[in-house]
Amino acid sequence: MSSDAAPTKKPVKSVGLHVGDAEPGCKKTDPILIADGVKRTFGGLTAVDVAHVEIPRGAITALIGPNGAGKTTFFNLLTGFDKPDTGNWSFDGTSLAHVPAFKVARMGLIRTFQLTKALGLLTVMDNMKLGATGQRGENLFRAMLPFLWRKQDDEIEAKALELLGRFKLDAKKDDYAASLSGGQRKLLEMARALMSDPTLVMLDEPMAGVNPALTQSLLDHILDLKTQGMTVLFVEHDMHMVRHIADWVIVMAEGKVVAEGDPHSVMQDQAVIDAYLGQHHDQDLGAADTGHVEALKELIDDEQ
Repeated sequence: MSSDAAPTKKPVKSVGLHVGDAEPGCKKTDPILIADGVKRTFGGLTAVDVAHVEIPRGAITALIGPNGAGKTTFFNLLTGFDKPDTGNWSFDGTSLAHVPAFKVARMGLIRTFQLTKALGLLTVMDNMKLGATGQRGENLFRAMLPFLWRKQDDEIEAKALELLGRFKLDAKKDDYAASLSGGQRKLLEMARALMSDPTLVMLDEPMAGVNPALTQSLLDHILDLKTQGMTVLFVEHDMHMVRHIADWVIVMAEGKVVAEGDPHSVMQDQAVIDAYLGQHHDQDLGAADTGHVEALKELIDDEQ
């Protein structure tokens, strides 16, 4: 290996994540992301009303809750894609209030979307190269002088090819992104996110619409992010997946954080059971929430 190769990030142990009792808003031993009083309303509806939450560094944290709990809206607020009515939040000690999404990404906080944002009319390789930061050729003057950016562009392409190889997409590098399956687009979006060497990766329902054949591959890649020293925060409805890979679980319901803890204890928490079941006592469950409830019941039975 070349002596000037990029250093490998040292994995961070995810033990002793919190201080005191595991309760909503509990303090973490080394939080990377802290949110205080974040509230977002749409007309008369309060979508997010988070009093306090901390995301532990070096761990995989799952954000779960029934449909309409405010999880994706909370993601949008933390990453600059939406603006809250009130509240403060910081990443690695730096306030993110009023910071636009592109600057948040440059700081090392990268997110993916529930509906993938791959640019279908660009090749897989071009999608990857867009994820790299600090490209000299993005300057209008320098763009006309290839000798100023050609070497860096070659390095970016080599890095992209290495990541595509890890995600089993290298054979697709010259294909248009529009030709990829839903699962392959998820893999491409995750690989593209890594082009900027993020510190915190936020994944919004990474398993949604993914063929079961690719599920294990995605799980392995999420676990690998932690191995490489990154922090992961993800939204997910698959309770079995949450229990399998998450070190910490945060539960939202009606815009609020109602429970926190390790996966095993959270599945037994009455507030979690109420979040999935209590609101439906007098009405039929929708198809999506029915699946979440049944999965939760199965996990509770397994724990007992």
